Amino acid sequence: MTKPFDSSHLPDVFRGSEARKAGLITASQLRGSSVRRLFQDVYTRAGVAVTHELRCRGAALLAPPEAVLTGRSAATVHGVELANPNDPVEMIVPEKNRFGPIVGIKVRRTEVKPEESRPWNGIRIARKRRIALDLLLRLSPRKSSWTRRLRIGVPDLDQFMRANNLSDLHLNGEFYGRRNRGIRLARHALRLSDPRAESHPESELRIVLAAGGIAATPQVEVKSRTGRFLARLDLADEKFRVAIEYDGRWHNTPKEQAYDRKRRRRVEAEGWRFVIATAEDRSNDFKGIVEAVWQARRGAFSPRKAPCPDQEGVRMARV
Repeated sequence: MTKPFDSSHLPDVFRGSEARKAGLITASQLRGSSVRRLFQDVYTRAGVAVTHELRCRGAALLAPPEAVLTGRSAATVHGVELANPNDPVEMIVPEKNRFGPIVGIKVRRTEVKPEESRPWNGIRIARKRRIALDLLLRLSPRKSSWTRRLRIGVPDLDQFMRANNLSDLHLNGEFYGRRNRGIRLARHALRLSDPRAESHPESELRIVLAAGGIAATPQVEVKSRTGRFLARLDLADEKFRVAIEYDGRWHNTPKEQAYDRKRRRRVEAEGWRFVIATAEDRSNDFKGIVEAVWQARRGAFSPRKAPCPDQEGVRMARV
């Protein structure tokens, strides 16, 4: 029986052609189970956990030195995990450069100023303000509707701004005075952004409501008439005292449901109405969510959205 190849002497990410040239591995061993291919001619040892940061370092081995890691990839390297391990690595290169296409690497050719990036692993990585911009520019050229692209881009921007204590005032200079493709969408997304948002689903729900003509504020605190803290709402239409909350699948346990009922009862006693959106609604029924909020504004509940008996009197429009 052939002894398994011991790859422990190899780096955690390497070019196969260079490792062969150095006598560290053979062509047949590159095809074996001791290494794993990340990109064409880029490998890692089989026992190494494949993270998006590892894939970014692997992509850097193929890219020209002028290439800039940016977007979700750079955000993830900076500690804001917007990219999953196997998502495409996002790079930009100056317009004069020719790089790609390479499977697993998304390359855009666009203007990039030297001061917008710094050296990183043989290429460059975007600075934070440029990353924020590219989280939106990455969505062009147009492959889906304006609202759909905002639903993807604004939650990313919210989370990146929140993690880095950025506001739109920090970013205005980066978003204006440019003519990049997709800049109109990026500017609109910046106007809609809010770093108070605590999750992607909540941000996406806010964009859906905005598209339906409803301005919702994230993370609103509700207090009793005596000033006692009652709850913090995911989203709130404060003028009409409508609370809009997202119940993910983690809310399905009896304990969580009981807690939510008691909490919402206290808030409703102060004159608020609730609209509860679920993970299924987020996937399928955006019109229903918007309509439910409009109904709650009017204080009207259709039979389809009437409170369920097990909600113990909490007046909710469920979409």
